[in-house]
Amino acid sequence: MEIKENVPKMNNDRFLGICIVIAAVLINGVLSAQVFEKLEEQVLLPNGIVIPVTWGDMGKQLVEAGVIDQEKFGDMSVKEQNGKLVINKDNEHTILNLLWAFGLANKNEILEKGPMMDQRYGGAGGFASTGGWTLAAGDAMDHYSMHQLITLTPEQQELVEKTSKNIFRPCCKNSTYFPDCNHGMAMLGILELLASQDKSEKELYATAEAVNKIWFPPQQTSCTT
Repeated sequence: MEIKENVPKMNNDRFLGICIVIAAVLINGVLSAQVFEKLEEQVLLPNGIVIPVTWGDMGKQLVEAGVIDQEKFGDMSVKEQNGKLVINKDNEHTILNLLWAFGLANKNEILEKGPMMDQRYGGAGGFASTGGWTLAAGDAMDHYSMHQLITLTPEQQELVEKTSKNIFRPCCKNSTYFPDCNHGMAMLGILELLASQDKSEKELYATAEAVNKIWFPPQQTSCTT
């Protein structure tokens, strides 16, 4: 007796169509990875990492607002390339602190409505990124999300929120959306600056990846500077 399998046969046209779809998905995935790697290469240079935003007089604004006490902070000079920040091993701590101050002070809904304000933690003032900021004129919380250093459009804010939820740091395993340490607050500042310059989602991720590589080399998992 001949046993017939009850399996519908697929005609050649349909089979070809499915193959084309699968191939397109695979190719798109490869191209997306290549694009991401290319973007990351653009910010990873031999002399450091370029943060593709115009820093301008931001340091001066932070001092004038009292977010940074110049006497406590000390030398604020940083390396720039065509007006853009360059992070390298010689200045990474200085720029980390500048970006920390910026992320802490710039008015943003992530700080005002995000997990930093969860009452389970007793308020926003008890974290390393807030209580640990001792370089301000007065108390750090006097400046928490208090200064409109840059203004984001609704679309730019949405991009910062989306990417911040997907960018983590190895020290405390939290996302940038919960910037409870200095690196998290500084990364939030980076995302805000990039978004304000109309950088793409891929550029935000690529820059964050490059910066994390210099902040957290393989042998370091601590937030301490």
